[in-house]
Amino acid sequence: MKRLLVMISLAVGLLSANEPEVLAVKHHCNARHVCRFDVTIRHHDTGWKHYVNRYEILDMTGKILATRVLYHPHVDEQPFTRSLGEVTIPEGTQRIRVRAHDMVHGYGKKEVIVAF
Repeated sequence: MKRLLVMISLAVGLLSANEPEVLAVKHHCNARHVCRFDVTIRHHDTGWKHYVNRYEILDMTGKILATRVLYHPHVDEQPFTRSLGEVTIPEGTQRIRVRAHDMVHGYGKKEVIVAF
């Protein structure tokens, strides 16, 4: 029984370790609050059935402001950075968050909050 619990614990650890992680976000905004985001993500993509398929820019209430769809796995390019431009940030917004999504685990727990 103890051995089974150890094996289950290890399996859960491996699964959660493979969630997408947003490592860094750089942003450049103009006076009209239109921004470009350069987002760096790490994930152990394994191929077409398990890879990071998007990241999202959200306000702090959870409203999605923009989505960057990723159309292919990045098996040999880790971590990787992809940009998303022409994102309008509502006036008065002081912080946003960026999260990544993969095809198996859904949203990763490691997000980045960006302050303006």
